[in-house]
Amino acid sequence: MEKIYSDYQEQTGFNKVCPKTINFLLSYSQALFEFEYEDLEFETFLN
Repeated sequence: MEKIYSDYQEQTGFNKVCPKTINFLLSYSQALFEFEYEDLEFETFLN
């Protein structure tokens, strides 16, 4: 298992991420609101 994991890790690379992508993901996570009522879970957007 260790050998497979280390081989897979060498194949992956990190690419530069556009600042617009980061801003979009941060805005999305801040706008998402989750709440529970009894046994139900709800998700809604605040904007």
